[in-house]
Amino acid sequence: MFILDRLLDQKGYVLADGATGTNYFMLGLETGYPPELWSLEKPEHVAGLHRRFIEAGSDMILSNSFGGTRHRLKLHQSEHRVAELNEASARLARAEAKHQLETTGREVMVAGSMGPTGELFTPLGALTHEEAVDAFTEQAMALAEGGVDMLWIETISSFEEIFAAIEGAKKTGLPVGATMTFDTAGKSMMGVDPSDFADQVGQRDVIAVGANCGIGPSELMHAVMAMPPRDGVYRVAKGNCGIPEYVDGHIHYHGTPELMADYAVLARDAGVEIIGGCCGTTPEHIKAMRLKKWCTQLIEGPQKLNVKIFALIN
Repeated sequence: MFILDRLLDQKGYVLADGATGTNYFMLGLETGYPPELWSLEKPEHVAGLHRRFIEAGSDMILSNSFGGTRHRLKLHQSEHRVAELNEASARLARAEAKHQLETTGREVMVAGSMGPTGELFTPLGALTHEEAVDAFTEQAMALAEGGVDMLWIETISSFEEIFAAIEGAKKTGLPVGATMTFDTAGKSMMGVDPSDFADQVGQRDVIAVGANCGIGPSELMHAVMAMPPRDGVYRVAKGNCGIPEYVDGHIHYHGTPELMADYAVLARDAGVEIIGGCCGTTPEHIKAMRLKKWCTQLIEGPQKLNVKIFALIN
């Protein structure tokens, strides 16, 4: 049995981890510097964050490989290091999951994070479908070599890119999940509707679909609830820790651990199987989400759900 299925059989939901980059900033990562290089340059920080999320209660951790395609790494003259960096990121996460299993007997799954290339597809830009598939395949193969349990495509905005990423990821033979980012208008940056996204991606033999990042947990839940359940496909909610604000030269997120805990319960009660945090979410937020009293609350249609979502930000 696949580890995700096993975890869901045991608990009914899986608690994922939180942010990577925003937590690295607190460890000294400079704005504009690629976090992926830290898997080789500062592996103790990368492994340490994985460990803190696991100790906080995460059942799933994502590898430090969000910007690991040749296109993103090219911005830092590292496009020739795709295999090296992605394998390293996967091995660090795998080692922490293995340590948890050996010391406590608790299983933690490792998902290989695959973010957008940052390029526009033809005819708006120069990136072709074939080139994108090749780049995502290169990254996915390296993550698989490093020992991830599945590939996790996230923060994508267009159908062209999500389809290319799925095609590349599936060449590994590993399970694939995919999430998009939606704004306050309920669309992705490239105009994709959550329902259309779930329908189109759900037909491509993925095991999970959902939303990540965005404005905050309330808007994210609106997007996720617009995705109709599909047999054999789990739903994902991995929202930002509230709304970002620029204060004293730094980005701060207003979401408290209590707010994120309420969001986690709401998501679980709404039938979402994989729940976590994105930008701004620390291990302290994840701990609050794990410790929250997860009592079942009946959701009686969209009107009551909207009231609960509104309560998250008021």
